[in-house]
Amino acid sequence: MGRPTSRVLTLLELLQSGGIRTVAELADRLGVDGRTVRRYVDHLVDLDIPVEAVRGRYGGYRLAPGYRLPPLMLNDDEALAVLLGLVAGRRAGLLTATGTATGTAGETAAAKIRRALPERLARRLDAVLESLAFTAEPGEAATPETGVLLAVADAVRHCRPISIRYTARDGRRSERTLHPYGIVTHGGRWYVTGTDPGIEPEVDSGAGQDRTFRLDRIADARPLPGSFEPPAGLDPAQRVLSGLAKAAYRYEVTLRIHGTVEQIRARLPASVASIEEPVPEEGTDPHTERWLHVELRAERLDWLPPVLASLDRPFVIERPDELRGLVLALADRLAASARQACDPDRTGRRCA
Repeated sequence: MGRPTSRVLTLLELLQSGGIRTVAELADRLGVDGRTVRRYVDHLVDLDIPVEAVRGRYGGYRLAPGYRLPPLMLNDDEALAVLLGLVAGRRAGLLTATGTATGTAGETAAAKIRRALPERLARRLDAVLESLAFTAEPGEAATPETGVLLAVADAVRHCRPISIRYTARDGRRSERTLHPYGIVTHGGRWYVTGTDPGIEPEVDSGAGQDRTFRLDRIADARPLPGSFEPPAGLDPAQRVLSGLAKAAYRYEVTLRIHGTVEQIRARLPASVASIEEPVPEEGTDPHTERWLHVELRAERLDWLPPVLASLDRPFVIERPDELRGLVLALADRLAASARQACDPDRTGRRCA
């Protein structure tokens, strides 16, 4: 097995795999006797690594939670898995900020692991990264502070209210109380959804108003006394998507589209538009195509006519009139292009 130091590190790796390890098992894996195993355990304890002795017939040793993270022993596959996970998480915008000028926590963690990699394994990792390509552009770097994320997650888990300091999109700052229901990642950003008990609800339920906040815009999150009861059947992800679809933007668009919810959602997802489904008549197949009321909000309208055309479903524009003009203009351009005869001088192609 090698020198005692190597055996102590191997012991740490065995304990980090989880569960209780008997003295006999550890002695067999390390190639030593039981007394030596106990001496190696004492070495780990001297290094402030929290190794617990479990008494009884099936007792032995296990690694307990400590006040700091002990050295981690990773094999080749585990090290590659961690580094590739950090690369993917950083690209998707799903890592937290360190609060320093050195970058995200993921970047600093990856740098530490790479410095410790043996040359053979580092070459394998470089080969993977050099041959790796992504079909999507990198996500926007909107990472929350680690302390904020942990505080909000703890409040969600224990159903406790929190006080947050928030900076809105327009730069306005406020401090408010939130009953957080869940944390959701969407489009490379982190969100927390819940209710603000200090704002009157839109419907007289006495529960406060539904709110969704971006975690990267929360400067501080502090727990408050008390607790709350989250609503039954809660779906935090759906709440965030609905909140994004109803966010305040320059244009409020209302449409009637003839089709099914699935057909409409193929081009207008829940984060973009809300669909009002009428209650089907008794004996009617709920998946039958019918006229559905669709609402969405947008800062610009120029992207919407091509989307409506790609739906290939009958639709009626209720508002705004400006959208109707954009759709007609797109239809005219498409019709003009379709009627245009083949001209090799203009297209650069040979006509059939």
